[in-house]
Amino acid sequence: MRSHLARGRSEPWAFSLLVAFMIVAFIAQWPVASRNSFYNPEMPLAAQMFAIGMGILAFVPVWYLLAAIGRWIARALGGQGDHYGARLALFWALVVVSPLMLLQGLIKGMIGPGPGLTAVTIATAVAFLGFWILNLIEAER
Repeated sequence: MRSHLARGRSEPWAFSLLVAFMIVAFIAQWPVASRNSFYNPEMPLAAQMFAIGMGILAFVPVWYLLAAIGRWIARALGGQGDHYGARLALFWALVVVSPLMLLQGLIKGMIGPGPGLTAVTIATAVAFLGFWILNLIEAER
């Protein structure tokens, strides 16, 4: 996070991190959509992937809002950063946990619901929150 902050302010760079995450999140849903198509032939894979892609794109403003909320909380706790640092902290945390999202998608698509999927989902959520908080602390110094 320090090296990202040290490179200077660049909104295209921050947005590219979000785009990288969205691409990986899209790919992570592929096994699940494939499984759904196999068990439910009236739901074609292409239509599911299109819907997933549109859903991921529609979620972009929510990520920006979440970054702003994180910044407001940090400011209330005495943070000295800015909204750019908060966005960078969130987007970098998303990119960092994206390999876990790929694993989660594979388990959900290949094995399905069960204790393995639950464990990976919890690990992904904990890792995301941990990285986001640590990145936000660094951005608010």
